[in-house]
Amino acid sequence: MRQNIWIWNHYATNMFFDLAGRHYWFAENLIKEGYKPTIFCASTNHFSDNHIDTNRKQYSTDSVNDIPFVFVNTPKYKGNGKKRIVNMVSFYRRLFKSAKRYAELNGKPDVILASSVHPLTLVAGIRCAKELSVPCICEVRDLWPESIVAYGSLKKNSVVAKLLYQGEKWIYKKANSIVMTWEGGSQYIIDQGWDKQINLNKVKHISNGVIINSFDKNSKEYKVDDLDLKDKNYKNLVYAGSIRKVNNLGLLLDAAKIIQEKDQQVRFLIYGSGDEKEMLEKKCKKEKINNVIFKGRVEKKMIPSILKRSYANVLHNSSTSLDKYGQSQNKFFEYLAAGRCVIQTYTTGYSILEKNNCGVSATKQSPEEVARVIIKACSDDQKVEQMGQNARKAAYNFDFKKLTKELIQVIEEHD
Repeated sequence: MRQNIWIWNHYATNMFFDLAGRHYWFAENLIKEGYKPTIFCASTNHFSDNHIDTNRKQYSTDSVNDIPFVFVNTPKYKGNGKKRIVNMVSFYRRLFKSAKRYAELNGKPDVILASSVHPLTLVAGIRCAKELSVPCICEVRDLWPESIVAYGSLKKNSVVAKLLYQGEKWIYKKANSIVMTWEGGSQYIIDQGWDKQINLNKVKHISNGVIINSFDKNSKEYKVDDLDLKDKNYKNLVYAGSIRKVNNLGLLLDAAKIIQEKDQQVRFLIYGSGDEKEMLEKKCKKEKINNVIFKGRVEKKMIPSILKRSYANVLHNSSTSLDKYGQSQNKFFEYLAAGRCVIQTYTTGYSILEKNNCGVSATKQSPEEVARVIIKACSDDQKVEQMGQNARKAAYNFDFKKLTKELIQVIEEHD
């Protein structure tokens, strides 16, 4: 048994405060299986101003629910500007000294699980694992630079993109194992033309997921008193998430405008906040889109009770070329756990909805096609109910208890 597992995730700081998140749940379940995980992350919290004070030391330690955390001292920043890049580089550079010192005091790991979002953490994991003579598992949860190219922020043939692609290929070649959160991870490497240089047998798929027991517990203990959600005169379709440019909610409003002319029962309840909320509310008022209600931000613990009380839940964001490799949004698995039909406004490869018959997908992400799919789905209550039951069954395949066992298999593959 490779008992001592170091998990490196720059942005796991919020997991310490939230008592939730992919690597928190992995650690929680690894402990139950007899392993000793330690999570390394930045002292700065990307998601809030709730930072860790390291007293100017290179790192500080703390634990929560028996999960040890190592907080690497990094400079504070806000937003996604240059200071965030400085923070990434700082974490990368200081991680080496912190890991070396921590190993001297507590013993070296048996394996390092280095996780993106950004690739510098993966590079650090590979280099440190080599120095310590232990295997490194690189977990890819966001494709850099492919995702930046897909959203139009970087040109594929630019010098910067070419350098990042070379770095990405280097990571895949050097990693002992590669874990991707989408089922089509191997196909991505083939499409890049790297399959003759990278052993595809070391590419594994471990999805994002949900803690079903916690989801159910929160749905009972933290209920939102919402008159709109209670109103059974409507078929309430719930969207829960950010309201930003990348989510492209304007398209959903355009679909809602078409729907209100054909089905007066269908209504959209949008839970969340973001910098486009005010603009979209004005759009509804100006264009007389009356079947959309912006409910504002709610605490994450309230979401399960909301999702469970909808008619169906809407999975929506800007569709990109990455969709062909599968899907693994965190909220998607909460949608499954809610036991409601999932209406997806785009199509993905390796479709979980199609495989489990637990929802419907628009073949093209246009207002007309999205409206057509929604109207057709909402015309058959019995089918929607059955798809909801199928969604709940499918959710058990993505419970973190099961996903942790899949991770253990990857860990123990290395002699």
